[in-house]
Amino acid sequence: MKLQGSCHCSKVSFSCESTEPAPFLKCYCSICRKLNGSSGYGINIGADFNSLELLGEEFIDVYHPGSKTHYSGPGIGKVSGRHYCRHCSSGLWNWDQRWPELFHPYPSIIDTELPVPPALTHIMLNYKPNWVQLSDSADDKYFDEYPNESLRDWHQRMNL
Repeated sequence: MKLQGSCHCSKVSFSCESTEPAPFLKCYCSICRKLNGSSGYGINIGADFNSLELLGEEFIDVYHPGSKTHYSGPGIGKVSGRHYCRHCSSGLWNWDQRWPELFHPYPSIIDTELPVPPALTHIMLNYKPNWVQLSDSADDKYFDEYPNESLRDWHQRMNL
């Protein structure tokens, strides 16, 4: 599926191909919650890094949650971390050098209509704050840490 996205101020825009476009995975870890999850969780979708077409790269910074530092300047894809627009602070995507062919755009910045997931997966529940309410669906799956199922595996199991 072809995805198009942009930050709030429109200084950064991009397109990419995704075989994992359904926003089904809710992560409650402190990194996802604090960096892009005002609802108490973050959601990632999967996309092909090699298909990324980017405008406004000069407005992108990268924050490395593990070291609590950030990287400024060009070279997107040469470091791992959370990418964001330095002008409006919109979170854009996560890229991890352990899986260089993938990146994970945040659904909140995708302008393309995304598919509605038939069920949700809730992960990292050991880190969920008490004020966050979980959905009560028999089809949803719940994990205290990471599940064994990947984004791709989930999409295949759901025939998406």
